[in-house]
Amino acid sequence: MAIAKQPVVVLDAPDAGELAEFYGKLLDWSVSVDEDGTWAEIVSNSWPPICIQQVEDYHAPSWPGQAHPQQMHLDVMVDDLDDAEKSVLEIGAGKAPEQPGETFRVFLDPAGHPFCLCKG
Repeated sequence: MAIAKQPVVVLDAPDAGELAEFYGKLLDWSVSVDEDGTWAEIVSNSWPPICIQQVEDYHAPSWPGQAHPQQMHLDVMVDDLDDAEKSVLEIGAGKAPEQPGETFRVFLDPAGHPFCLCKG
């Protein structure tokens, strides 16, 4: 039984639109930015989108060091949030204590990395 339809990669950035424009040009994909400029998507006809979310007090990763680890998480698109939540908890995810939205839910993988289940 598949839990999800497809993963979507989401990158953190100090300026969502600027980073989206960069990757849009790099990949020759279309770019769309929301009205307030805090969310952007880079879209291809053949691949799932790459999304960029604007983050206050952003700190760039210090690779390969870990003073500021790489900021990236998966948004996993699902048909039914309740069914998907039950399924990911059964396979070892934990539900994050803070839930900042209503159209998505935040979970932690077994290593503690956050990911979101999103209605879509």
